[in-house]
Amino acid sequence: MARYLDVHPHDPQPRTIAQAVQMLRDDALIAYPTDSCYALGARMDDHAAADRIRQIRHLDEKHHFTLVCSDFTQLGQLVQLDNAAFRAIKAATPGAYTFILPATKEVPKRLAHPKKRTVGVRIPDHRVVQALLRELGEPLLSSTLLLPGEEQPLTDGWQVKEELDHLVDAVIDAGDCGTEPTTVIDWSEGYPEIVRVGAGDPSRFE
Repeated sequence: MARYLDVHPHDPQPRTIAQAVQMLRDDALIAYPTDSCYALGARMDDHAAADRIRQIRHLDEKHHFTLVCSDFTQLGQLVQLDNAAFRAIKAATPGAYTFILPATKEVPKRLAHPKKRTVGVRIPDHRVVQALLRELGEPLLSSTLLLPGEEQPLTDGWQVKEELDHLVDAVIDAGDCGTEPTTVIDWSEGYPEIVRVGAGDPSRFE
């Protein structure tokens, strides 16, 4: 049964954030709100987490996981950036974008695309997520909470708990959450290619 954590959206309670982070350190899989929509999250070093996310969302091994970062310094340790990508991505973050880039050796092989060795990265503009990331001190392995056969992600914390009560370990509710996933930009070939239009304005990468 998933633990339900009610968090203030603008001034997250440190004690509740600390409880959520302790669960993550104990290899919990959580559902949490972002600046685009709900996501599933776990520690990068949690070996079972990627498989649990794949099972919930019915994903294959080619799915790009996202590493959610607290800041650009953390992001830069996980992916390879040329000058053009560095400038454009830095200007667009934090925000509702996911960028697909070649992974560095800091990224475990099991989390990168099996053939391309790429991974998604993002820096969300959401106070609850930023509080989680600061307390955790490392990126979150993450994936949009879009259930199989559904066109839109879940947006309400209680609905998430009812749907996933026995599949996740905790649900963080910080009030209304968006329905649009991130805009995804594939920069793995050295130029931006928009592969999904979502909450982030894609025009800056066209």
